[in-house]
Amino acid sequence: MPTSKPQDQYSMQNPLTQYPQPPFPEQPQPAPGLDAKMDPKPDHGELTYKGFGRLAGRKALITGADSGIGRATAIAFAREGADIVLNYLPVEQPDADEVIELIKAEGRKVIALPGDLKDEAFCRQLVKQAHEQLGGLDILVNVAGKQTARKDISQVSSEQFDATMKTNVYALFWLCQAAVPLLPAGATIINTASIQSYQPSATLLDYATTKAAIVAFTKALAGQVIERGIRVNAVAPGPIWTVLQPSGGQPQEKIPTFGSQVPMKRPGQPAECAPLYVLLASQESSYITGEVFGVTGGDPLP
Repeated sequence: MPTSKPQDQYSMQNPLTQYPQPPFPEQPQPAPGLDAKMDPKPDHGELTYKGFGRLAGRKALITGADSGIGRATAIAFAREGADIVLNYLPVEQPDADEVIELIKAEGRKVIALPGDLKDEAFCRQLVKQAHEQLGGLDILVNVAGKQTARKDISQVSSEQFDATMKTNVYALFWLCQAAVPLLPAGATIINTASIQSYQPSATLLDYATTKAAIVAFTKALAGQVIERGIRVNAVAPGPIWTVLQPSGGQPQEKIPTFGSQVPMKRPGQPAECAPLYVLLASQESSYITGEVFGVTGGDPLP
């Protein structure tokens, strides 16, 4: 299987072979898992993303910023000139430390505020501290999510359902509610939905439910806050090679063939999602709000 990574994301190349393709080794990890233990390691743009100053002077809060799509977005934002507050769970500190060093290497301000988004008080304090420590806030990126595969509804405990709802939906509500009064005209909110919003997998009953809710939340909030000059959009990834998958997000027997079901026959990489978050955060997308954009390897959204 091809495993070489491109030197950049800007030279023309065949997208089918641009990144690793299945089969992959089984690699179970306890949730929430660490990117550093994945095989092959995901590309978050560490060596590939080039910035062009598109977010110069901007101030962003990114959840789930230690790994996966959140990590790739943080790297891209820093290279585009933004200062960043990173949120993640305390147990994910080893991954977060790498992101912090990458942001510092770009000469940008980086503030780590780890904590559990299932806690309402923490979510509200997170936004307040981000605003205070960055000297303002004009980008909120909600990436953090909980995904636990179960083959039957009887296996989904109330505790799991509650934790998934709180992480994926309640936290989104708390963070946005706290942020909106602080955001200036021109600010943006970017949420993370999923192909699961539209094509739910049987094993992801609670997760898919939350992702469908995020689509509706994004569209409704966009309609509310556009009069303030604030835009709200969402990115809906398909199968992306992140630690969320082997740490319980997929049944272990699906990891070797993960991503093979889409037309590109491979999972996407976090680095392939980050440019869309950059676009939606930048002024280049000034006429876009209330939209959901797929990054799905050719499995189109409805």
